[in-house]
Amino acid sequence: QVQLVESGGGLVQSGGSLRLSCAASKRIFGFKAMGWYRQAPGKERELVALSTSDNTIYAESVKGRFTITRDNAKNTMYLQMDSLKPEDTAVYICYARVKPVIESPDMDFWGQGTQVTVSS
Repeated sequence: QVQLVESGGGLVQSGGSLRLSCAASKRIFGFKAMGWYRQAPGKERELVALSTSDNTIYAESVKGRFTITRDNAKNTMYLQMDSLKPEDTAVYICYARVKPVIESPDMDFWGQGTQVTVSS
């Protein structure tokens, strides 16, 4: 199966920046979507950013501050987070809908999450 491995989380002051990475453990085929969710303690998981072959959307709360990119050759996607706010504090989870092998249907995969903490 495909494993999504995240890195780049940490502690940053308000107004600072972080870049999260999510690398797939193997070559993938025919990706349909990839993006990032986040979940704060006691709150439900929410969409941060989602990219398809034709469009990218962002949550209103992060629009203009976060940017999602991908490097297909490295099977890696990134979330660049600028102008971070304390309310951005959460576990950030990468997501991909891909074909793990060319014969398979599209399947959803989730990373393990990486903690982002923004101090005042």
